Amino acid sequence: MAVLTYREALNRAMTEEMEKDPNIFLMGEEVGHYEGAYKVSQGMLAKFGEKRVIDTPISENGFAGVGIGAAMVGLRPIIEFMTWNFSLVAIDQIINSAAKMNYMSAGQFPIPIVFRGAGGAGGRLAAQHSQSFESWYAHIPGLKVLAPYTPADAYGLLKTSIRDNNPTIFIESEVLYGSKGEVPEGEFSIPMGKADIKREGTQLTIVSWSRALMYVLPAAEKLAKEGISVEVLDLRSIRPLDEEAILTSVRKTNRALIVEEGWNVAGFGAQVAYLIQKDAFDYLDSPVERITQEDVPMPYAANLERSSLPSEEKIIQKVRSMIK
Repeated sequence: MAVLTYREALNRAMTEEMEKDPNIFLMGEEVGHYEGAYKVSQGMLAKFGEKRVIDTPISENGFAGVGIGAAMVGLRPIIEFMTWNFSLVAIDQIINSAAKMNYMSAGQFPIPIVFRGAGGAGGRLAAQHSQSFESWYAHIPGLKVLAPYTPADAYGLLKTSIRDNNPTIFIESEVLYGSKGEVPEGEFSIPMGKADIKREGTQLTIVSWSRALMYVLPAAEKLAKEGISVEVLDLRSIRPLDEEAILTSVRKTNRALIVEEGWNVAGFGAQVAYLIQKDAFDYLDSPVERITQEDVPMPYAANLERSSLPSEEKIIQKVRSMIK
């Protein structure tokens, strides 16, 4: 096992795929000469040259559209948004072109494109740069949505995304880029639509994904010291969703708590809660609960930002109340 940072795992996945397939290219703001806003593309310009690692103007709508057009004629673009907050400028291209072109052309135009970049809150980046958009994009038929937590998952899922013939939304938490984890030395991929049990438990299931697991896993450790056994299920793949993994876990533990970084109203956790009450209602010993970001634009002040987000303390208190 190699120990890699999250950004190194992403870099390795892209580099390996680009070495094998000359039709793959990376395009976005500062991906080349600056080596990526978060240094994910470090060394790739020197290796592949300016025709395959392409710096763009600050025009998300433009380079997203160029990428979709390139995918229509057989290339396999990786489009980096400096942050998913900036994808709003390109949302018409993503939703009305990338997501629908294959369907509207009766299969004549597959769109093998990956849109990737930093999502969620960073640290004191305030309201316009701290938003979680997985529920937005998961709402759209034709898009696949991934949000990995560990370096190994980021590597394996990005390789799968690059090889897929459908547009993929690949959301990388901004605060995870420097996190480290074991990644197998050999090449591997992880299928979409397969959740992962990050911790086995018997009394309650916490369903989560991406950065929120930073709070969930330590909370589960502390709860274990109190004699409360929590199972932690990392979705990894938002769409397609591993419904069976969720239901199997809840049917075992009889309780479910969903923890997400995004807002409560119409958040993706609401879809998970609907699934549980629909197909595992008779197994529940307490109502399905959710912990989300507070229903406010992200504050700039560090103390208010912390208060707005999920936390270990909020999770521990909620689990205690559900186990009583």
